[in-house]
Amino acid sequence: MSQYHTFTAQDAVAYAQQFGGLADPTELVDAQEVGDGNLNLVFKIFDRQGVSRIIVKQALPYVRCVGESWPLTLDRARLEAQTLVEHYQHCPQHTVHIHHFDPELAVMVMEDLSDHKIWRGELINNTYYPQAATQLGEYLAQTLFHTSDFYLHPHSKKARVAQFINPEMCEITEDLFFNDPYQIHERNNYPGALEADVAALREDAQLKLAVASLKHRFFSQAEALLHGDIHSGSIFVAEGSLKAIDAEFGYFGPIGFDIGTAIGNLLLNYCGLPGHLGIRDAAAAREQRLSDIQTLWTTFSTRFLALAAEKTRDAALAQPGYAGAFLQKVWVDAIGFCGTELIRRTVGLSHVADIDTIADEDMRHACLRHAISLGKALIVIAGRINNVNELIARVRQYS
Repeated sequence: MSQYHTFTAQDAVAYAQQFGGLADPTELVDAQEVGDGNLNLVFKIFDRQGVSRIIVKQALPYVRCVGESWPLTLDRARLEAQTLVEHYQHCPQHTVHIHHFDPELAVMVMEDLSDHKIWRGELINNTYYPQAATQLGEYLAQTLFHTSDFYLHPHSKKARVAQFINPEMCEITEDLFFNDPYQIHERNNYPGALEADVAALREDAQLKLAVASLKHRFFSQAEALLHGDIHSGSIFVAEGSLKAIDAEFGYFGPIGFDIGTAIGNLLLNYCGLPGHLGIRDAAAAREQRLSDIQTLWTTFSTRFLALAAEKTRDAALAQPGYAGAFLQKVWVDAIGFCGTELIRRTVGLSHVADIDTIADEDMRHACLRHAISLGKALIVIAGRINNVNELIARVRQYS
């Protein structure tokens, strides 16, 4: 059996030749490592004409930006592959296709998406994909419904919860979302000019109580198989197409976490747009982000309710009105988790280019403060925001 070793470009080519499924594997001749994240090596595999044909992804045994002092389990590669395979089963049109996976080498071979672009970069460049929010809502509805108690037999659901236990990666989420930003911690990363704003988070008892409740729900509510990190950098878009990738944080958790993470990244872009486009020119793009949020939630909730009406297998959960009541709870969770995403991406270890690439320092700091204040407000008042229109009104209020 093979033993784990870190792939070189030549290793990636050889592996793609063996498992890429091409009729003539010798056509694959070159590789380029393109990973820009902290957890993996990602190789594009090129043919003789210089066309990228296959992606080879290998999990690293540590966090790249920290080094070997922060080790990681390689089992996350299995969890990522199995999450994407499961999601592909229910929503193939919006999930990257996994061709092959080797748990010992922590390597997967997957569909090449070179004809797509990372959504975050397109949002920053103000390039609009009119279908993206609808397609993301469809992806979330299909994957979260079909892995929930509404659809799965209780025996199957419990077995899958056990299969997808992901304690090491969940611990990263628990620390970065719910612990680090609200205490003095070496992983936190923010400009000194924001010290007063960050100190106010640490001193806000009401905020920290709400965060504790969100963390407890993240711990305890195994509602569906989450992507676990569905931000705009984990989504590829093209004209008429959207594909989710990078599901190494996949586990059974609260449905509102995936929804809130997705909405939170649209709001991070909303906060950063004045720094990229100028305050005046950003107005229309900001309104489009709010429209995207409305479309995302409306699509998700409408499709989830339709799937529940058609496919719910449990007699009690099929009771008319229950799915709608459940989604109202999901909505409240989502707003709270959205707020934690805004704060952890501005105060914590891992930031977003929507704000960090703003050239003007004063404007960048202003956008960071906006994200922090908006995130704090959403966490505290989540239970008083009853629907997406009220959310949009609140966002405008804090702008």
